[in-house]
Amino acid sequence: HAGEGAWTPTADGNRRRVLLHTDELMMVEFGFDKGGVGALHSHPHVQASYVAEGRFEVTIDGTTEILGTGSSFIVPSNLIHGVKALEAGRLVDSFTPHRADFLD
Repeated sequence: HAGEGAWTPTADGNRRRVLLHTDELMMVEFGFDKGGVGALHSHPHVQASYVAEGRFEVTIDGTTEILGTGSSFIVPSNLIHGVKALEAGRLVDSFTPHRADFLD
């Protein structure tokens, strides 16, 4: 399943769209306004994220870094993580396996 999906508002005031997915892999774009927060959370999926635009404060397992456009990070399964947008920006996240909760 490929193609640009429609933007969907998220519960925390941001937006996301599923770019493509199979049972094994999913790619999702998230859009944030300045100050937008992706609250601390965890999930069983392994996540690889690319900062497509902007600067983000990224916290993974209690360690916080500031990452800008062109940076990447990996979140291992079940680690608590979250982000804060220091300016308007976009993240492109890949998940394995796919996030069934994003297909509803």
